[in-house]
Amino acid sequence: MKKFAGIDIGSTSIKIAITDEEGTLVAHRITPTGSLFHKNTVAAFESLLHEAGIGREEIGAIVSTGYGRKLFKEADLSVSEITANGVGAANLGHSAVRTIINIGGQDLKVIRLDNDGHVSDFAMNDKCAAGTGRFLEMTARNLEIEVDELGSYHENSRGVPVVINSTCTVFAESEIISLLAAGHAKEDLVAGIHYAIARRVARLARRLGVEDTVLFDGGPAVNRGLVIALEDELMREVVVPELPQLTTAYGAALLAGEYVDTEVERCCA
Repeated sequence: MKKFAGIDIGSTSIKIAITDEEGTLVAHRITPTGSLFHKNTVAAFESLLHEAGIGREEIGAIVSTGYGRKLFKEADLSVSEITANGVGAANLGHSAVRTIINIGGQDLKVIRLDNDGHVSDFAMNDKCAAGTGRFLEMTARNLEIEVDELGSYHENSRGVPVVINSTCTVFAESEIISLLAAGHAKEDLVAGIHYAIARRVARLARRLGVEDTVLFDGGPAVNRGLVIALEDELMREVVVPELPQLTTAYGAALLAGEYVDTEVERCCA
């Protein structure tokens, strides 16, 4: 049985998904991107194949996506992360998903799907790091906590979330340091930061119109505090997939399967 690979090369991490002919995820890997995009992607892919016991000849096609997708010349096809994310989200088993919120290392996106699961519209903020994974990393560093602790700090907040007024990362960093020096609890500051991001995302989402089920993916989706803030701002439940970092790579792997089918039809028509 052939297998198909989707490789999402982001600014902070490389996500690889391998599916079988049924579209079932059979292997995956998430590893830091580093400065050597191509070298690190090749090494991660080969390492995953070795660990999963999959021969290179078993891979029917590779589709790359993400920030560094065009640097991976071994791919049969490269597609935008909007397309791959939409395909991945539409095939995760949540049939009512019509809105996707994706927060990556350097940007945030809101994608709308039509009733057939195809991308019908999107809005993107890639001009400022505020509200992205980088922003959360900066926040954790200033508060001297680990980025994966932000969710528990939010849930342990017993006061009122501190209002963060700055929308620029540089000014927000100064504001956070000042608020910390003024004696605000880290827990209340973290909650305030999550609500500031959620308000930013909600404004973007309302430009497109929020419908039915909202799916939240990307690395920051593992942050439970950010999920809580988004649900409050959007006033609806937000679904987070089991592996939210992998949705786009999974969609790319599914597109790799479609690419092979198209090539076979073209060959044999």
